[in-house]
Amino acid sequence: MSASPILHFAPQTCARVTLTALEEIGLPFETRLIAFMAGEHRKPEFLAVNPSGKVPALETQHGVIVQNGAILSYLAQTYPDAGLLPQPDDAAGRAGILTELFRCSSDLHPLVTRFVMSPMISTDPADAPRIRAKAEEGLTMQLAPLEQRLAGQPWMLGEEWSILDAYLGWIWFRITGAGFEADDYPALQQHYVCASQRPCAQAALAREEEAQAELKARGLLFTPPPAPKT
Repeated sequence: MSASPILHFAPQTCARVTLTALEEIGLPFETRLIAFMAGEHRKPEFLAVNPSGKVPALETQHGVIVQNGAILSYLAQTYPDAGLLPQPDDAAGRAGILTELFRCSSDLHPLVTRFVMSPMISTDPADAPRIRAKAEEGLTMQLAPLEQRLAGQPWMLGEEWSILDAYLGWIWFRITGAGFEADDYPALQQHYVCASQRPCAQAALAREEEAQAELKARGLLFTPPPAPKT
């Protein structure tokens, strides 16, 4: 195994969050592009890395780590000087940080999938508008307290940036790109602008652009389905 971490990723997926974390750490790492349109996520080579067939998957000197929450927690503890997440000494403090991480990965992330990819959730196209509407309802509820929080502080955890801000930024990018109304959330919109301007975010986006160019050249660039008509 390479001495440097190897990130298996695809552009515009939640792997962007891990990619941003690695850029913030600033140490060398490698990437492996997974072309979903070619079915590479279902091929034995990748399933040997992650049997779930999903990205991100991070190969490390300690083995393969999957699931964004687990990867980000691992990176934060392995590279504490990067400041990806606070590292409280007490169990309650650590649980509080995990709560915020799971808020992104378990509460918001599944709603993003249903909102953006609703035509692909069910085999019956008639279900798509209902799935999207329910996802929008959930997003509205989940984002309201974050809008209130960010109206009073610059970052998710207060005055200092953390990788949670990159995760929330990816969520905002995905849903607003699929038609979620941004005007009702000025604090979230400003947060996204600020998070996107960080050098680690810009570096991650540059890597994604290279990957998208490669996929386009191979005729494998994935385009999310259009929003269903209500």
